[in-house]
Amino acid sequence: MAAMLSGKKILLGITGSIAAYKSLQILRDLKSMGADVQVVTTAAARRFVPPLTLQVFSGRPVFTDLFDPHEEVIHLTLADEADLILIAPATAHFIAKMATGLADDLLGNLLLAASAPILIAPAMDIGMWNHPSVTENVALLQKRGVQIIEPEVGPLASGKEGKGRLANEKTIVEKVVSLLASESKLAGEVVLVTAGPTQEPIDPVRFISNRSSGKMGYALARVAREWGARVILISGPTSLPTPPGVERIDVRTAEEMKKEVEARYSEATLVLMAAAVGDYRPEAVSSQKIKKGNAARSIRLQETEDILAGLRSRKGKKVIVGFAAETEALLENARKKLSGKGLDLIVANDVTQEGAGFDVDTNIAQLIDSKGRIVPLPKMLKEDLARYILNEAVGIKKGVS
Repeated sequence: MAAMLSGKKILLGITGSIAAYKSLQILRDLKSMGADVQVVTTAAARRFVPPLTLQVFSGRPVFTDLFDPHEEVIHLTLADEADLILIAPATAHFIAKMATGLADDLLGNLLLAASAPILIAPAMDIGMWNHPSVTENVALLQKRGVQIIEPEVGPLASGKEGKGRLANEKTIVEKVVSLLASESKLAGEVVLVTAGPTQEPIDPVRFISNRSSGKMGYALARVAREWGARVILISGPTSLPTPPGVERIDVRTAEEMKKEVEARYSEATLVLMAAAVGDYRPEAVSSQKIKKGNAARSIRLQETEDILAGLRSRKGKKVIVGFAAETEALLENARKKLSGKGLDLIVANDVTQEGAGFDVDTNIAQLIDSKGRIVPLPKMLKEDLARYILNEAVGIKKGVS
């Protein structure tokens, strides 16, 4: 056990919750596994857990004040040194500060400067956890790549019973171990991800597109980067922020996406084609806005480039993952695409299912590999599905390398 986190530098942030005393056990467990733990507290946290106790347990000075004299710029140094940042417990107040980017103390500042994975374990009363502002702030943090260990149901400090209790210390430590064990899974790999929709112009103000939000592709890019890969993200139009450390290339049409994929394909060792590339485009594009008139107007369409099919002859030892969003005959259509385009793995989902369609944070998928093995998965966050997909891809890659 002692070697599980050997050499890992963890920054433990503690905020002003009654559950702050549980951070002592988390700290001891992380240290017992070999981690080097640096504690940073908010001013409110010091009311619940003594800095001296934390210093004795961690073997390091405990930092709180951004303006204490230091030899270096402390919030930058701490952010740069961390392999992972754990905030446990995280109060509703501090979650709101994180969501808005407020940096009025040391912990807030270093979070803005950090590139390491961030994991938070909220703790608060049931009414606070269920409040719309907290729900929205947590969802926003998840979209940015912050991982949440949800609170548990149990007795609360208010005397109520419900969801809001800090997750069990063992659960939190296990999540830290899992994250840090995964961070090197793709070390040395170059992952090419396509994401989002494409848009095919009809005239200067109109286009043909689809309902893809890009969330699945962006989740894949974010997790692949967390796992140590160099990530190239080729994205259709979307409002999503670029995941930290990811190289992003913006495109609009299927032709532009094909050009960029082909240009960067030789660099990649793993290719994840999550974009919803439009199948058709207008044969002719009007140079002026088409005005509404009395006569019926038709638009002749032609097929767009088949990007995946074009990669088959250049596959080599690359692992290629495709996606099939279907409304009927899910497995039949997915298998056809898997074999027809020479894929190693296909992620199939029925977009008519609730929680599995476009522009939502969840998905319900089945993974099918080239040997015909099917892995059905329940509804889950796209970030969690990304981990399943990448785990499968890593396993396939070990078999073809």
